[in-house]
Amino acid sequence: MIKESIKERIVLPEGIGVEVEGNRVTMKASGKENSKIFKVKGISFKKIEKGLEMEAVPATRKMNARLKTVVGHLRNMVAGLEKEFEYKLAIVFSHFPISVSVKGNVVEINNFAGEKKPRTAKILPGVKVEAKGKEIFVKGADKEAVGQTAANLEKATKVSGRDRRIFQDGIFIVSKGK
Repeated sequence: MIKESIKERIVLPEGIGVEVEGNRVTMKASGKENSKIFKVKGISFKKIEKGLEMEAVPATRKMNARLKTVVGHLRNMVAGLEKEFEYKLAIVFSHFPISVSVKGNVVEINNFAGEKKPRTAKILPGVKVEAKGKEIFVKGADKEAVGQTAANLEKATKVSGRDRRIFQDGIFIVSKGK
């Protein structure tokens, strides 16, 4: 017997509410909110009693792979609401001391390699950035936004046109976790 569709269910822990509007899934818990639009054809979302049900049509290997990817994203959303994701970055310099300050939705990096003009890195919505000494902490409920903000910080201090073995200054991701 050949299946016509594939179904997956996610059971949400108590305290996490879910809203479904077409392909937009929004989860809320204790003042935090995670929302994502899934632009995947053939997958439909339905709110059930204790969670969320997804259905993929037709039942092919490709659709199964897409469905499992969507389920992975949804589980990351739930994990972020239960306990925030945190990235730790290190500020490394050899000669010119780098200073980092958070100004609104931008991180300002001063005196990088002796430059007079400060470099900036964008902070995505829903992400908190703290700079303490030679460490920067990036926290938030959305795994993708936290990771992208950390990558923005790392990319802002990328050295180009010089030997990376000698010019090792910059901001680097040291650890990732919850």
